Amino acid sequence: MPGPAPNRARLPQQSSVAERVKVLVDGALPVENPKAALRNFYGGSQIPSPNGGFFIPLGVRAREDGSANLFLECSALSLRYWLLIPKATRTERKKVKDVLATGEDPVCPRHEPSERLVRVGRDLVCQLCCVAYGKV
Repeated sequence: MPGPAPNRARLPQQSSVAERVKVLVDGALPVENPKAALRNFYGGSQIPSPNGGFFIPLGVRAREDGSANLFLECSALSLRYWLLIPKATRTERKKVKDVLATGEDPVCPRHEPSERLVRVGRDLVCQLCCVAYGKV
């Protein structure tokens, strides 16, 4: 006669497809510390990877809501990561509008070494972060 059922540890439930889609963007993992990574990105310095080494920026893809996805690759393990770049705030848009009113060329309010905004259609966009800061 068989004995009692073995005591099995409960396995965590599988996440739903919707939860996995939030985590993976085009097969890339989210960056663990996004605030520090954004600070380094805007400052023009290297972004440290949690696996050792540094992240290599692969490209930026603008999103419909005004934000952008920055895609990175770890130099140590060749894993791909992504980082959400938030859309422009009201304060940032107002700064750009004020500079335009004076007749000067506006620069990206987020990047430390000043990056001049370029015209894309009717928008003024930073080439490094693909965020629109104003209209022409």
